[in-house]
Amino acid sequence: MAMDPPADLHVRFKRHPDGSASLTGTRRDGSVTWQRQHGPSALVFPPHDLTHYAVETVLGFRGGFYGLLADGWEISDFAAPWPRGPIPEEALVAELIVGFFDVERRHGAPLTVEAFHAQAAQHIASRRAAGKKTPTHLPALTDDELDRVRACRAELLAQWTAVPAGGALDLRFVR
Repeated sequence: MAMDPPADLHVRFKRHPDGSASLTGTRRDGSVTWQRQHGPSALVFPPHDLTHYAVETVLGFRGGFYGLLADGWEISDFAAPWPRGPIPEEALVAELIVGFFDVERRHGAPLTVEAFHAQAAQHIASRRAAGKKTPTHLPALTDDELDRVRACRAELLAQWTAVPAGGALDLRFVR
């Protein structure tokens, strides 16, 4: 009987009775990083972070948001004053892809792979022209990969929606 590989990170999304939400990451060594979101952020961040999970697991990212958390980054390291320094390339790519899936989810219409790549190229070029940190490239994604991410994200969002106040959604992140 095959056993699942050990998780690099146990991820818990909790829906608190007061309407807030929290994300907790427990690493293999037992150390923990967590953050609680209140108000509108409690509505935005769980779907965004679940989309990260879908993108990073389906596309095999090892050093995206969850990979960096598994490696010891704190959730607060992903915001100013950037205590760990610049976000690594793979995490920037993951964030760009997640951002496009977030837009797609809000607008209710999936992007074609061609539109996805065209918008990503435009986004990268505009950020580069403005002197902002941006990925140097985007991997050549396929329709099948985009569809698998969408299916995973839809399942995760359905699970999150079903979590009652005081309940949690637990996931395993394995690289």
